[in-house]
Amino acid sequence: MKAAELVEAGPPAPPPPALALAPGARARFRRAEEDPPWARRTLIGAALLFLAVFLLLPAAAVLGEAFRGGLWAWAQAVTEPEARAAIRLTLLVAAIAVPLNTAFGLAAAWSVTRFRYPGKSLLLALIDLPFGVSPVIAGMSVVLLFGARGLLGPWLQAHGLKVVFAVPGIVLATVFVTFPYVARELIPFMQAQGTEEEEAALVMGASGWQILRRVTLPNVRWSLLYGIILCNARAMGEFGAVSVVSGHIRGLTDTIPLHVEILYSEYAFRAAFAVASLLFLLALLTLAAKRALRWSQRRERRPGGEA
Repeated sequence: MKAAELVEAGPPAPPPPALALAPGARARFRRAEEDPPWARRTLIGAALLFLAVFLLLPAAAVLGEAFRGGLWAWAQAVTEPEARAAIRLTLLVAAIAVPLNTAFGLAAAWSVTRFRYPGKSLLLALIDLPFGVSPVIAGMSVVLLFGARGLLGPWLQAHGLKVVFAVPGIVLATVFVTFPYVARELIPFMQAQGTEEEEAALVMGASGWQILRRVTLPNVRWSLLYGIILCNARAMGEFGAVSVVSGHIRGLTDTIPLHVEILYSEYAFRAAFAVASLLFLLALLTLAAKRALRWSQRRERRPGGEA
């Protein structure tokens, strides 16, 4: 009986068509992941305002004060003997610390991403240690270890070696506060990259050095350069740790940040801002170098690129 009723009723009626939206009404609908225009404008405006207040205005004030007396006065301030000594020492410390941190970063990244062993999490925690420790504490650690009354101080004095209040102490403090940068740029990239290419090279008979030179380094070169640039900028601009171990010996153990502090404390404001502008120019060069690397990386990834 029910079957007969279904036959007489015929096929079911099609579902009602979807309501057609007018063009204006359709424009008001958006995808779930889209933000409304007012939210985008508010967030962008807040970010630009924050950058203007805390970055652009201070930078403009530093440059304006540095060049207030003209280019000649600025050149005199940055070329006086003590300023030149500070610049030389800063470049020397960076020239030592950055290669050391580059070698450490490569070794640490290779160890963390290519091997399994107990204590790997501890190594990662130690790599991040300088991010959580005040640079002043880092400088005090160097003093406690290598100072005259430190753990190794008597032995160093007996052998005529001086670390604290000398260039070696400044280098050690700078290396400590800057060694995470290269490793932290390499580790995530090498983890995402995997080990297939290196394993293939190993199967084909390549040695460890050949794998590092011909496979690993070419693949990680952009991340490595990012880390080196950031490490160099941090090394040249370090103040807290270097201030503790340097002794503030003018013309001998003063880096550029320490020289700026001395000039400012002596009310030589124009000279202080002139030397400080060098650090600001270093920041601009760092930003330009990072942008250039990103542009080169994107160009290389294009279909018509080399890679």
